[in-house]
Amino acid sequence: MGQAWGFGRHGGPEVQEFFDRPDPVPGRGEVLIRVGVAGVNPLDHLLRAGVVPGLDGGRPFPRVLGMEAAGTVLALGPDVDGFEVGDAVFGFALTGGGTYAETTVLSAANTARIPAGLSATVAATLPIAGTTAVDALDQLALPAGAAILVNGVGGGVGHAVARLAVARGLDVVGTGSAAKREPAEAIGVRFVDYAAGDVTAAARELAPDGFDGIVDLVGGPSLRTVAPLARTARNVIAVGDASVAELGGRFVERRLDRENLERSARLALDGVLAPVITAIHPLADAPAALATVENGHTAGKVVIKVT
Repeated sequence: MGQAWGFGRHGGPEVQEFFDRPDPVPGRGEVLIRVGVAGVNPLDHLLRAGVVPGLDGGRPFPRVLGMEAAGTVLALGPDVDGFEVGDAVFGFALTGGGTYAETTVLSAANTARIPAGLSATVAATLPIAGTTAVDALDQLALPAGAAILVNGVGGGVGHAVARLAVARGLDVVGTGSAAKREPAEAIGVRFVDYAAGDVTAAARELAPDGFDGIVDLVGGPSLRTVAPLARTARNVIAVGDASVAELGGRFVERRLDRENLERSARLALDGVLAPVITAIHPLADAPAALATVENGHTAGKVVIKVT
């Protein structure tokens, strides 16, 4: 029996609760892990709200929050290859097991070993932010010297996109609130404060000929504001707003497999993907951890240290 934090029905923060549950039994293609660190992401509260039902795994309530984790393999389900009990791993809980818990199950196909030299804390931030950055920039496939706008550069995914873009030799401009300026400029991003005036005009001053690509992490009206800055509409890649297609852009094509996780881990070991971890909470403080992300008050990644 272990503790978990999740929700008893769909809704807002009021539906969240701590509860005890037996260790899950890994099914076909799953691994049971003891969770060391769980990543906290905006997707978590969207799942709680019930707006992305296709990712809940169809499990009964109460459901555990969280989609990414790093930990130690405790048991293997049928048809799992490439792992042994005791392995340090990180990956996605794509079958609805949740990660804000002492133990959980991960999909083996979406899990990788943590390489020597990489901490579990960093590894737990890579399944969503790291692989999304790789996917978005691979999809754009811009040459060195091209200008790219990262709309929402201050969050965990935006920071990862910006770091990887800088490493690829791109000219990176990022939008964000004033509090996000310092960490963005520290990695070589030219910064636009979206609360300081006309974002479009400020961005055009930095890239008079427009942008060869845009990666949007904000969506909604903000996406529609910056999309015309792209020289080619098709090169507007949105991470969270599928309505980008209405603007001629594309939704990010996600690759959640082991190979992409391993690639992100190598980039982290090389220092290319270096997440800014702004807060580490114990499991008992999980409500505050998610509230920080849900309210948009974090300038990087928030994690929950479970064990």
